[in-house]
Amino acid sequence: MITPYGRSTFLKSVLIALSVAILVHWFLSWVPGLTLLVDLLVIAFIGFALNFFRDPERKTDSDPSAIVSPADGTVVMIKKLDHDEFIGGPATLVAVFMSPLNVHVNRIPMNGTVTLLKYHPGLFLKAWEDRASEENERSEIGIENGKNKVLFKQIAGFVARRIVYPDIEVGKTVTKGTRFGMIKFGSRVDIIVPASWEIKVKPQDITRAGETVVALIPEGVK
Repeated sequence: MITPYGRSTFLKSVLIALSVAILVHWFLSWVPGLTLLVDLLVIAFIGFALNFFRDPERKTDSDPSAIVSPADGTVVMIKKLDHDEFIGGPATLVAVFMSPLNVHVNRIPMNGTVTLLKYHPGLFLKAWEDRASEENERSEIGIENGKNKVLFKQIAGFVARRIVYPDIEVGKTVTKGTRFGMIKFGSRVDIIVPASWEIKVKPQDITRAGETVVALIPEGVK
C-alpha cells in the first residue's frame, strides 16, 4: 500500500519518469542502446519509489507501559540529557536514523493527548550528527498521559527536505501505533523520555515503527 502522505509525490514522480521515457523513445530512438537504458532506469526508479512510499501494517504492543518506536530505522544514538524542557527534568534521547530504504511513515509512540506541536525551520545537516536534533529543520510533538510525557522529533536530514504531520494537532487524543505523518527521502526521528524509564534498545539496533519497544514506564508510575 502506498502511504497517503506521499501518494501525490509518488504519482508526480512516476509521471515525470514515464514522460522522460516516452520523449526518449520519440526523439532519440536512433541512439544505440539508449531507449533500453532509459527503460531500465525508469523501471528501477519506479521500484525505488514503490519501496520508499510503502506503508505496511504493523502490530503494536498493547502493554500501556511499552513505548514504541515512532520510526523504522537504526538506533544511532542514546544520550542522557541533564534537563529537557518538555519532560520537565532529566531525560534520555533515543535517535533513529531512517535511510532511503526504510519505511518512512511515522507512528505514535504512546497513548495520550498531544500537548505540544512546534515546527522549527533550520539547517539540513547530516541526520546522524548530534547537533541535527537542535539545528536542523524539525517538528516537535509532545504527548502526555497522566504524569507521563514523551517528546519526539521529526528531523530533516541532508537529503530529506519535507516533513509532514497532517494527523497531529494540539488537544487531539492519539493512540499508540497509529500513523501520523512521514519524512520524505532519508531522515531521523528522536524520542525523548524521562531518565527513570528503562531503555530497551541499544545503538545499531533495528527498529520498526509501531512495533519495536524502545522504553518501558516503571511499575507504579501513572
